[in-house]
Amino acid sequence: MVASTGHEPCELGPIDYLVIELPQGTTTLTEQMTDQIIRSVSDRTLRILELLIVERDGAGDLTVTEFEELTDRGLRGLDASLVEILAGEDVHNLASAIAPGRCAVVIVWEYLTATSFTAAVRASGATLVAQGRIPAQAIAATLRGDDEDA
Repeated sequence: MVASTGHEPCELGPIDYLVIELPQGTTTLTEQMTDQIIRSVSDRTLRILELLIVERDGAGDLTVTEFEELTDRGLRGLDASLVEILAGEDVHNLASAIAPGRCAVVIVWEYLTATSFTAAVRASGATLVAQGRIPAQAIAATLRGDDEDA
């Protein structure tokens, strides 16, 4: 995948999104999540492209807190990498996975460790024609022998 910002094109690694429903009564990232995000960004494993907190009330209405509004000072160093790529419709679609009365973190991240491979594919004239993700739960079920869950 190649992105251009009007300057030279840049190679991108695979980009994923996560919707993480938080424990009941929790409305922000846990310290463990914050620490791991900071570590993964610092060691250049991941680049955070979008980070939101989404609350779904009992009636199903959403309250979205943008990254800039978060009070967690530990994440302030991520500002430079955020590009806010999710439109309002995207957020509403992703939020459909959140149970009423719950809160979730929505994260879009790029795997920086794969950018050199992506560049090699492009430089060789090859084209990535399919990409996918196998849920970890499916792999774990297969390894346990739970065929009906895989």
